[in-house]
Amino acid sequence: MKKLLVLGAFALLGSAVSAQEGFKLGGHIGIPVADASDVSSFTLGVDAAYMWNITKGLDLGVASGYSHFFGKDNFDDFGFIPVAVSGKYKFSGAPIFVGLDLGYAISVKDGVDGGFYAQPKFGYQMSKGELYIGYQSISNRRDFGWYRETLTVGAVNIGYNFYLR
Repeated sequence: MKKLLVLGAFALLGSAVSAQEGFKLGGHIGIPVADASDVSSFTLGVDAAYMWNITKGLDLGVASGYSHFFGKDNFDDFGFIPVAVSGKYKFSGAPIFVGLDLGYAISVKDGVDGGFYAQPKFGYQMSKGELYIGYQSISNRRDFGWYRETLTVGAVNIGYNFYLR
């Protein structure tokens, strides 16, 4: 199932790349927080999205990418591929925006579950790109019969996306 979801995400982004309208590509670096801070020292990743302008100031689209969490001490590295719906609101008369990505994060490491993905963002709009700070959160539940546990893998990221229109 994971392989099918990953293939679908890349097929969706592959079709967006050929259109070259509203496509953005970039990267981010971050500090792990929540449960991830116990097992990871920092995170690096790539971002990709295809956005459509719905109305003045409001863009909606699809987003994906990859976030790699580098393990610390005796913990292994792990990563996620988010598949999300993305929204962005640009304020009139100011070069700032707020955004939100919501979807599912697919784990690329055996033994680590994927889960609900959310990333609110605040950023600065430029003519050729955008600089943002965001809080990436991946949460899932594990059911051990008599015990249910909720884990949150999070990171505070700073990133830059180039517009490829």
